[in-house]
Amino acid sequence: MTIYVGNLSYRVTKEDLEEVFAEYGDVKSVVLPMDRETGRMRGFAFVEMQADEQEDKAITELDGAEWMGRQLRVNKARPKENRRGFQRSRV
Repeated sequence: MTIYVGNLSYRVTKEDLEEVFAEYGDVKSVVLPMDRETGRMRGFAFVEMQADEQEDKAITELDGAEWMGRQLRVNKARPKENRRGFQRSRV
């Protein structure tokens, strides 16, 4: 499972997130997506931990918590959807 962390401050770093989530277990990875056009962080991240129980505890404890002046949204990440829009079927 991967954790979605939303409503992040644009000042947050990968190291900041690793430190916060390390309180709940071993962090496998942190991804901070950047906007292609501006090069700025997009305000959300994805965190993966070693065990599902650790991820569940982090979600429960951190969802709605205030951090860096923002109220975090923390939940299970949904699978990426096809964003290309309408696709024609070939006849």
